Amino acid sequence: MSERPHNRKPATFKLDDANVVVTDPNDESRPSRGTVHVTPENDAPQLPVALEPVIAPPEPRFRWGTLFWSALGGLVLLGAGLGVAHLIEDLFARSESLGILGLVLTFASTLSLIVVTAREAIGLMRLSAIEELHRRAALVIASDDRNQSRDVLRDLLKIAHQNPHLARARATLSQHSGDIIDGADMIRLAERELMTPLDQQARLLISAAAQRVLLVTAISPRALFDVVFVFAASLRLIRQLARLYGGRPGTLGMIRLMRHVLAHLAITGGMAASDSVIQQILGHGLTAKLSQRLGEGVLNGLLTARLGLAAIDVTRPLPFAALPRPSLTDLAKDLLRKRGEEDER
Repeated sequence: MSERPHNRKPATFKLDDANVVVTDPNDESRPSRGTVHVTPENDAPQLPVALEPVIAPPEPRFRWGTLFWSALGGLVLLGAGLGVAHLIEDLFARSESLGILGLVLTFASTLSLIVVTAREAIGLMRLSAIEELHRRAALVIASDDRNQSRDVLRDLLKIAHQNPHLARARATLSQHSGDIIDGADMIRLAERELMTPLDQQARLLISAAAQRVLLVTAISPRALFDVVFVFAASLRLIRQLARLYGGRPGTLGMIRLMRHVLAHLAITGGMAASDSVIQQILGHGLTAKLSQRLGEGVLNGLLTARLGLAAIDVTRPLPFAALPRPSLTDLAKDLLRKRGEEDER
């Protein structure tokens, strides 16, 4: 007859108790009466964890292209300055009043150039700060570093401080930020509080832009007008999204944003995805019944919507971690539903 195993009742004890003895798992000696023996289990072999590849920054090197354009720009400025100086001398030689007028116009143009250059530089620095904040937030979510999350939160609140619609969200976030221990949870809380209203407004902006593109390109008689209107609507949408998320791009900033958005979008993949969405939502039979102009309008509207989604990824200061990423399918459903309601009217 086999001996029944002796099951000890659950009990609590302190690790610093003298009756608690830690034994080796391979020790077969019998424990003495009145003591509690704790046998640590062998640690399971640690499996390798898949980490995202970290892209090493390129090594700094001397750029001849930058030197060339800088030198060429300096020569152009020197030539323009000498030309203006000779012009003012000629104006003074003809008449003192003309010379004074030339000096005033020169001063006004120089001051305007300095202001515009400063605004462009500030806009580029702000876009760089948002891109860097996005990268740092992604690293904090991966590393769960609390100190870095507080730095990210502080910089994020500086950007959000200029938006009066986020006053309540900023107060709520500042109130509960001290209760969060994990760095990743801190970033997710900031995303839920600060990005939720901005994402909702961004979706409305994209839907409105796609709807305008659909209507205009469906009724316009010229293809050239379609291209110009879609390009202008895309520029306006990207600028609106950048301002919504805290960026203030100027002309150079818009060029940089367009380059990043197009690189993120990959136009051929965007066209294929938009065509796939049309087939899924409308079906092959209904797609064939659409007129050619309406089909082109729907396609242009979906491409504008996809461009807006790519702009969100570029201009948003936080990555999508706690909130769902807006999808092209949802925007396409909204677009086609609005189109159907207008047709019924």
